[in-house]
Amino acid sequence: MRQENYEKDSINLPGAIGLGTGVMIGAAIFAVIGQVAEIAGILFPLAYIGGAIVAAFSAYSYIKMGNVYPSAGGLGMFFVKIYGKGTVTAGSALLMVFSMVIAQSLVARTFGTYTLQLFDIGPQSNLVPVLGVGLLIFTYIVNISGNKFIQTFTTGISLLKIAGLVVFSLVALWATNFSVKGVFSGPIPDQVAPSFMAAIALSLLSFKGFTTITNYGSEIIEPKKNIGRAITISISICAALYIMMTWGLTSSLSVPEIIAARDYSLAEAARPVLGTYGLWFTVAIAILATITVAIGGMFAVSRMTAMLTDMKLIPHSHFGMKGTLQEHMLVYIAIISIALTIFFDLSRIASLGALYYLVMDTIFQWGVLRRIKETIGAKAPIVITSLILNIIVTLTFLWYKIMTDLFIVIIAAITIPLIFIGEYFFLKYKSSDEKKYVKTEK
Repeated sequence: MRQENYEKDSINLPGAIGLGTGVMIGAAIFAVIGQVAEIAGILFPLAYIGGAIVAAFSAYSYIKMGNVYPSAGGLGMFFVKIYGKGTVTAGSALLMVFSMVIAQSLVARTFGTYTLQLFDIGPQSNLVPVLGVGLLIFTYIVNISGNKFIQTFTTGISLLKIAGLVVFSLVALWATNFSVKGVFSGPIPDQVAPSFMAAIALSLLSFKGFTTITNYGSEIIEPKKNIGRAITISISICAALYIMMTWGLTSSLSVPEIIAARDYSLAEAARPVLGTYGLWFTVAIAILATITVAIGGMFAVSRMTAMLTDMKLIPHSHFGMKGTLQEHMLVYIAIISIALTIFFDLSRIASLGALYYLVMDTIFQWGVLRRIKETIGAKAPIVITSLILNIIVTLTFLWYKIMTDLFIVIIAAITIPLIFIGEYFFLKYKSSDEKKYVKTEK
């Protein structure tokens, strides 16, 4: 294998913001917005405000860590600094990895669902996973072309899709004279508070992409200043855009109509307001969004898993493949994402990804609070607030999924402990093997 090189190109502040928003504004807002409406009912626009608040408190610890420990390993390196090279670090990092891989399949199916709207074909079509697999293959090809191309491509397309979504929202609002009449009209959940918090959990999928910025820590120019700026600006841009989009969406469709078209609600909203050309425009923006998210997400998770492998925290076999660890990881990620795209639907993919992320982030915030807050200069009240919000959101989301989709809760309850148990035995075996090797050498 060639020597791994993580520091290929420099990334300026606009480039870091482009990479962050490129991952954040994607499948989650296009596909999950309908599912958030299904859970929260008339309160679903407020769920995105809640999601922004939870993400902002969570981001505080990542910014503090990134200021002190800028690294290409991003979150993986953060866990090493907090917990050391052990089971907690490896298992928690893998939770984030699997959450990101799951997000790739969510992106892929969203791409297929929206593309088929051009031909008036529903999301149940077998063509959805076919198109999704095609996107993942294309994403893999782009990722092996190098960091600089990815930065330029995602930054440029991110600006286009942000502008496009702003246009969509403004036109939808203009058509109703910027009325707020439809914003809080519709069904009220039976259990308002738990349902609202569960909706916030799902809305977090539209914000968690800010963590991707930490994976470029060693390449961002002036990282101790620009990592925090990039994360803050990215979350702010997304929060403002999501609020505008939910307002525009409810001005065009009622909440029951949004729920009925939950996998492609933005495309459905474009039909009555903008006509056929509006539908094409919205689908085009969705396609651009999902492409950039797929590219940026695959790059970030391959970088992170390569770093974890370098640190000998996760098992690895190159199966005779040539190239760097990161190139190997791109292959594995593409294969797993393709399998998920074929066998899982959007709702379950999104729910599992949200649960993995929330558990990982709770472990991260706890570690910052108990082990490293003085070192990185983090204020305890902010970290404690983030922890409390995470616990409330996680528990209410679990309650909602137990009531509506027990299967995905069972999957999460089995796989999360298995990840940590598997890592425990892997690290124990590796440690024993290394001790035997040292004795043999002596």
